[in-house]
Amino acid sequence: MGSSKRQTPEQRSAALFAFDRELGIDWVVGADEAGRGCLAGPLVAAAVAFDYTRLSAADLRRLSDLDDSKKRKGERRTALFHAVNFSAAAISISIRPSQVIDSEGLHKTNIAALADATSRIGRRLGANLTDGFEVPLPWGASTKLIKGDTRSASIAAASIIAKEVRDKYMVAIAGEFPGYGFESHVGYATQAHRDAIAKLGPCSLHRRSFNSSSFDGASAVA
Repeated sequence: MGSSKRQTPEQRSAALFAFDRELGIDWVVGADEAGRGCLAGPLVAAAVAFDYTRLSAADLRRLSDLDDSKKRKGERRTALFHAVNFSAAAISISIRPSQVIDSEGLHKTNIAALADATSRIGRRLGANLTDGFEVPLPWGASTKLIKGDTRSASIAAASIIAKEVRDKYMVAIAGEFPGYGFESHVGYATQAHRDAIAKLGPCSLHRRSFNSSSFDGASAVA
């Protein structure tokens, strides 16, 4: 019986960059989104390009803690947000508010946001990777990677950017919607959030396309 040794953060980061380098393409773009499963707030998609002809040893040291955004929280994730902004060749962000999600549907909105973010910095001769979904691009389609944020450095970086942008927006706007607790749960379906909806009813940030069961006792959103 053998068991794999747990990787250090540095080893995890190195494995993510090794995956991208093994594609044999200098310009690698990864895209991911944040907020797909939220009850309130926008969906934010981000795309990050690393140029492997210019990524330096100093950049790799700066990004030595890089991983999927779900595994990096608080100050560690914020530090990575700044590191990605410093070292990436290009970054693109595409935001879809609740009203668009309600009118277009969550899946269609998600694909459109990922495609929009990727197409702005992607290249026909580059590698265009998306986490979990194949998306249409002007020159073809992206390469879908299941659990890509745990496999590819560019997708992991995009997950950090998308999560930080979305969370910071929800914290900043929380004061305009007192009582919902957006500053703590940032729109996700926590019990405290469900309780607030049951007490106050939904606000303009809430997605009307969720049915009443999504709100655990709150009235249905028309």
